[in-house]
Amino acid sequence: MEDLTQLALIWAGAFVAVIVARATRLTPVVYYLGIGALFVNLGWMPEENSEFIRTLAEVGIILIMFALGFEENPNNFLKSIRKSWGIALFGALAPFTIAFSVAWFFWGDMNIAIMCGLAMTATAVSLTMVSLKSEGLANSPVATRIMTSAVLDDIASLALIAVVIPIVTGDGSTSLIDVEIIVGKAVLFFILISVVGVVIFPHEPGHWTKRFPILSRFGARHALTYAEGEHATLQVLILALVTGLVGHHFGFHPAIGAYMAGLILREEYFHSGTSGSFSDTKRIIDNVAFSWIGPVFFVSLGAHLVFDWEILVSVIPECLTLIVGILVFQVTSAALAARYTGGMKPAASIMIGFGMLGRAELAFVVIDIAYVEYSLLSTEAFYTLMVTCFFLNIAVPLTIHWWKPRYEKERDEENARQRTDGDLPSRIVDS
Repeated sequence: MEDLTQLALIWAGAFVAVIVARATRLTPVVYYLGIGALFVNLGWMPEENSEFIRTLAEVGIILIMFALGFEENPNNFLKSIRKSWGIALFGALAPFTIAFSVAWFFWGDMNIAIMCGLAMTATAVSLTMVSLKSEGLANSPVATRIMTSAVLDDIASLALIAVVIPIVTGDGSTSLIDVEIIVGKAVLFFILISVVGVVIFPHEPGHWTKRFPILSRFGARHALTYAEGEHATLQVLILALVTGLVGHHFGFHPAIGAYMAGLILREEYFHSGTSGSFSDTKRIIDNVAFSWIGPVFFVSLGAHLVFDWEILVSVIPECLTLIVGILVFQVTSAALAARYTGGMKPAASIMIGFGMLGRAELAFVVIDIAYVEYSLLSTEAFYTLMVTCFFLNIAVPLTIHWWKPRYEKERDEENARQRTDGDLPSRIVDS
């Protein structure tokens, strides 16, 4: 019963967060994180969640990422990769350099500096995407660029973790071949998902699979319309979980695999009636992901910050330096990369910079490895990273909400200019 009591408390806190978020017109995510931190420091939540809550939180982030992928246009995602390499590269290099430099300056330990740099490298895309969704920007170009860049960052971070951990722990057994295997597995995973999306799912009139009777007779549309589409939601949830597990086998966080599963689903695969329709399935998925299971992940994430006031006071200079450094250089590097390598407009570029601030899944994996498993981090370094992650996560929804009017103004002006340019030839002809 203790687990159920804990879950009831988390759900009650999540509902309070929704009420406060609506009153303040901010995304509930910032309050989910705050509720988690409040509960754990009041002693209402344990410092170490039970296996049940940890599993439910894992399911929550998988559902969130699947729901976000479900909304995305796969063609936009694929086109975005070519324009996102700069955001991924410089958006990861800058925070690594800053975190490494700050840790080296304050503690003078190479292992601590490297692990702090790794922890600050990968972006918490789930937090950003939920924040963008709350602002009505989930399907915007900036959301696609952030998601693509974050996936590329995850690939690079996984490779770095695989290389660096054995070195700093004294193993030193990682070779160039090991790195190539990691990158190869990542590429193979994306190829596998692409094949599923291109070969198995689409069966539209005139599609090339018409040449193959077996492939053309069975596919996503046939499966999702089974029994008048009554079981469509169950089927897409199975797809999300299985793809997440496959992604985990290839070295990704399961949430990345779930996002890819949502990405390859299309509206035309679903039943056109009320039962099992795209809108009906999407409504159920969104409700589960963003209202009652997804919040468990964010409340649990906020509960990582347990206050020991003596240590917290002692690391205030380190925390302030790292937080300000990441804020300035992360936003600047990602924004400049988006502007000059991705061709984005100024306000959109800065929005991408804000969207790259979050730190969650991989950051906490690195912190757990470095602090718990191998004792590579000092207690002061651990608290500095935890406080920094917390405030960076808080900064994501706040900065996105603050910058949204500027981004929308720029977008509207650009749309108006394009409409004007499109009308120009007709006016010339008429004259």
